[in-house]
Amino acid sequence: MKTVQFREALREAMTEEMRLDQSVLLMGEEVAEYNGAYKVSQGMLDEFGPKRVIDTPIAELGFTGIAVGASMNGLRPIVEFMTWNFAILAADQIINSAAKMLQMSGGQFHCPIVFRGGNGTAGQLGATHSQSFESMYAHVPGLKVVTPSNPYDAKGLLKSAIRDNDPVVFLESEKMYGDKGEIPEGEYLIPIGVADVKQKGTDVTIVSFGKVMKVAFEAAAELAKEGISVEVIDLRSVRPIDYTTVVESIKKTNRCVVLEESWPLASISSEIAYHLQRYAFDHLDAPVMRVTQTDTPFAFSPTLIDEALPNVGRVMEAVKSTLYRG
Repeated sequence: MKTVQFREALREAMTEEMRLDQSVLLMGEEVAEYNGAYKVSQGMLDEFGPKRVIDTPIAELGFTGIAVGASMNGLRPIVEFMTWNFAILAADQIINSAAKMLQMSGGQFHCPIVFRGGNGTAGQLGATHSQSFESMYAHVPGLKVVTPSNPYDAKGLLKSAIRDNDPVVFLESEKMYGDKGEIPEGEYLIPIGVADVKQKGTDVTIVSFGKVMKVAFEAAAELAKEGISVEVIDLRSVRPIDYTTVVESIKKTNRCVVLEESWPLASISSEIAYHLQRYAFDHLDAPVMRVTQTDTPFAFSPTLIDEALPNVGRVMEAVKSTLYRG
């Protein structure tokens, strides 16, 4: 095993796949000459040249459309958005072209393409640059949606995403690129759609994904001090969702809190809660609780940011509610 940053795990995944397959290319804003806005693609231009590591104009709709067309004609593009907030401009190509192409062409055209970049909040960036898009893209048939929480998962899932014959939305976080974790020296893959039980527990299950997994772990550690045993599940992908792993955990703990960074309405946590009342109702000893971002546009003020985002205190309160404690 070796210790790498999150950005390095992503770079290894892309580099390994580009060495294996000449049809894989990387394109996006500042990915080449500048080595990536967050240095994810550092050194890749030197190795693969400007035909496979391609700087684009600040025109998300345009270069995403080019990538979709390229994927329909034998290439496997990786499209990097500086932030998924900017990718709202490319939603027409992602949702109306890439996601629907296989069905609309009667199975004639696959779109083997990965759309990746920073997602969610990253400090004082204002409401228009602080949105979490998991539930928006998970809503769309034809897309797979992946949101890793650590370097190990990031590399294995990105390699699987690049090899997938259909479009994958890969959601990262600006605040995670410097995170460190261990990965194997050799090649490995993690299948899309398989959740991971990160921590075993007996009293309650916390289900989460992405960078707020850190909040889940912190809350679980604080609850352990009070004698509450928490099982922590990282979904890793939110389309498809590994419902089986969640249901099996609830059969053991009988209680569930779902934690996510996005807004509450039509969210991933809503979907998990529905599925559990439908398929694990007899095992639930308390209502499923959710901890989400507040239902408002994101603030710029640090004080309001702290109030808006899910935090350890809110998670602990939700867990204790399922246990009927205070």
